[in-house]
Amino acid sequence: MASRNANWDPVLLISQIVSMQTLHYLTLSIMVPPLLSFFAEPMSLSWEGGAANVGMVMDWREMAGRPTVRGMQGEQRWNSYVGWAWSGGRRVGQGWPQDHWDGRIDPVRGWVIALCWLVACGADIYFLYHLIRRPRMILDFALTLVFNHLVLTTYYSASLPTSLFFWIVMIAGSLLTVTTAEQLCVKREMAEGLNVAPVQVEDEGMEAMELGSLQHRG
Repeated sequence: MASRNANWDPVLLISQIVSMQTLHYLTLSIMVPPLLSFFAEPMSLSWEGGAANVGMVMDWREMAGRPTVRGMQGEQRWNSYVGWAWSGGRRVGQGWPQDHWDGRIDPVRGWVIALCWLVACGADIYFLYHLIRRPRMILDFALTLVFNHLVLTTYYSASLPTSLFFWIVMIAGSLLTVTTAEQLCVKREMAEGLNVAPVQVEDEGMEAMELGSLQHRG
């Protein structure tokens, strides 16, 4: 079997990308449900499928505070009974009276999800430091993670992210991850590279002769 190129290992590269993406979403899935259950408005949260609904992580509209509920006959309007609630192409609620929920979006929900995303980016620093290690590769993996999320959230919501708040959170999280992880990896490489064994002189007489020779030439 031919040996793999040390500078290009596609199996290792793909496994690292999958590992980073999985760990990032795992961190979000641990934080988002309990925080939403505690801080978000219960009725609108239940109408969106609950705190554990995958759309809370994968639908960019949840972070942006955009409505994800279709009104009756596909219109964004509210009659005596509101229409169907949809999340990721799946109906999660139906026909609740307006005295239970009037269709308004809970702004706290978006802030909680955004905070969880930034905390997950902080956890990514630890993952990059131990899994990727090389400073010159930190930027590539951090941007790949965000790009993959943009592709997934666009597919899940069937719409491109158009929220300025969403993009600010994405950029802020990427900057936090890249700058901190790169500095930590650079410091580690410098510490490992400076471990040089001191030179010991075996013959002090030879050192004295060399020093006298240099002084004579001067």
